[in-house]
Amino acid sequence: MNSDFHAFSEHIKAMASVFSVEVFPDGSYGNIRLVTGNNIFFQTTKDNQSKIGDERIYNTDFIPNQPYYHYIPKDKNFEEFCYNSAILGKTLHTYIRPERMPIWIHLTAIPLQSDKPNIGYCAYVQSFSEMPDYELMTNIAPDIASNVLEICMKLRGANSFTAAINDIISDIRNICNAEHCCILSTDFNQRKCSVLCEALSEKTELTLMKSLIDDDFFAVVDTWHETIAGSTCAFVKDKQDWENLRNRNPVWYKSIKSSGIDNIILFPLRYRNQILGFIWATNFDVENALKIKETLELTTYFLSSELASHQLFNRLEVLSSQDVLTGVMNRNAMNNRIDSFIANNAKSEESVGIVFADLNGLKQVNDNDGHFAGDLLLKDAALSLQKHFPEYEIYRAGGDEFMVLALEPDKDTFINKVERFKSDTAAPDTVCFATGWSYGTLGTIRKALQTADSNMYADKEEFYKKHPERKR
Repeated sequence: MNSDFHAFSEHIKAMASVFSVEVFPDGSYGNIRLVTGNNIFFQTTKDNQSKIGDERIYNTDFIPNQPYYHYIPKDKNFEEFCYNSAILGKTLHTYIRPERMPIWIHLTAIPLQSDKPNIGYCAYVQSFSEMPDYELMTNIAPDIASNVLEICMKLRGANSFTAAINDIISDIRNICNAEHCCILSTDFNQRKCSVLCEALSEKTELTLMKSLIDDDFFAVVDTWHETIAGSTCAFVKDKQDWENLRNRNPVWYKSIKSSGIDNIILFPLRYRNQILGFIWATNFDVENALKIKETLELTTYFLSSELASHQLFNRLEVLSSQDVLTGVMNRNAMNNRIDSFIANNAKSEESVGIVFADLNGLKQVNDNDGHFAGDLLLKDAALSLQKHFPEYEIYRAGGDEFMVLALEPDKDTFINKVERFKSDTAAPDTVCFATGWSYGTLGTIRKALQTADSNMYADKEEFYKKHPERKR
């Protein structure tokens, strides 16, 4: 039969190969073997070995019926593809970009007749390209195309990204008929993650992810990359998948098993070789597993792009409003905040407290110990302000000057905090401030600013009278 399969594959002008799949009485599969392939298959695969990134491939000549991973990288999703075609008799088509390879792969699997009751065969026809073919990407089932198009239109047409993404995750949960869907935003440099959006079905005992994520959860997230193992997603839907996951990733296995999850599909949200987050669906109808996979596969392509734009906008917003050195808000943010109060609260009686705090002796530190020491002093100054005024807004007005803005309805509380701050930062040999404050209303905030600023300069003048050496 091998010779028949080889003759068949050589009649195909594209890359073609034949795989066998061993099936057990319980429906699970065992070995998947490369039976044969045409010359185009072997030559093209060998030419793309550097892109595949596995030097073990092609260390030996081809021997028929060897395990497939002797010739192409091991991939759980590839195994599922072969099983569905060879054993379940499905003709399958997909267009993917595996995580481990910088190439797009156009795949078609065709079930073949077998003369063995426990062995199935499928023909595997494929082609590679370095750039995506958008016509192939849209060559999908009409209902999937319609669902994904609606998601894209909501993303692009919304005024609020947050509102749109919360609406979309509910749509995705409904499409997948899943109990829970979630998008997790990740920052691998800071080793942090947060729930961007999630949706639960009405009748579920599952818990929202927001209540489960803590400082240690990123250790679980960090294992997903290896579990996906260079493929497009992690897919756990039956007993065999669970056993594979338990062996490969016991940390994640324990985490999701204890959460009441029966099945899960997880995709990375990747943009320009950087993982921005993950999307997953849990406890869905496994009969529609392939449709769910195809839907999420295409959806993540567009979600990743939108998430990248959203994160870039947030970073730019932070850069425009945050002081890079100290981490508190900068003068630009301070001016915008004050301007908004002046424009919108001309007659407001809402209370506001203002503190101007000017760091004493910064020039002396810069001159004697260098600007690196001066920068450390400024960072310590910001930390001191954050410690004493954790509930209030803190701005670096410029140079060695900071401002605290307090929407504090209780004047005594505000004054007590200021007096404690002044007492704790009065010693000249530590982080030491000249401080001025005032308390008024938003309607008279200009006057409050002027009073606080004037009081601060008076306090600074008094400090240098007592410690003239710090002025030099």
